[in-house]
Amino acid sequence: MGHRRLALLIFVLFFLTGFTNLSAQSPTIEPSEKQLSTGEPFIYKIEPDAKGGEAYKLVYLVPVPIEVLWKFKTNFHGDFVETNKYIKNQRVIQEEQNVVIIENRLSSKPGSKFRWRNILFPNKYRLDFVLENPEQCDQRFHYGHFQLEPLGAHTKVSHVAYFDFFGASLWAYYPWEGGMYAFLDYIARWEQETILKVKDDYE
Repeated sequence: MGHRRLALLIFVLFFLTGFTNLSAQSPTIEPSEKQLSTGEPFIYKIEPDAKGGEAYKLVYLVPVPIEVLWKFKTNFHGDFVETNKYIKNQRVIQEEQNVVIIENRLSSKPGSKFRWRNILFPNKYRLDFVLENPEQCDQRFHYGHFQLEPLGAHTKVSHVAYFDFFGASLWAYYPWEGGMYAFLDYIARWEQETILKVKDDYE
């Protein structure tokens, strides 16, 4: 038996015998400014919704001013979105005032169309999102928000999400590629790198 397979077997045994009962962090947990300045993403498993499921908080620093990053994150028409390896394609299906509904296909479930309602609060640099068709995507619910905050000439991003689907706990604790931590680490680093390639379009 290979080392990876043995490690996976041990992980599954821990999972089945109560490993997932480890306490979640408070949603208010934050890295220090010194920690953020390293450029590393910080990922926390936080207390879930009262309905169950799982939840996370991802905090990271992006090396551009908040106005630039806000324009970037709220440009739902941008071609750069599809450079993210987890997004196969995306399109805007409705847009009015501060509400934008998008539809995308994800590499993890290419046969499903995920329809997300995005509610923008420009004065607060906050974006709330909710999956409008969870049943069609084999989920019970999925919602959360992005909060941007200025940190000198850079921007701190806090991304919080609450979700539930079959295997959600296994995904949340799975420590390798294909699990929540690898996914969120990639998402943060992709944004940090991509904004530097296109920031001239948003300044």
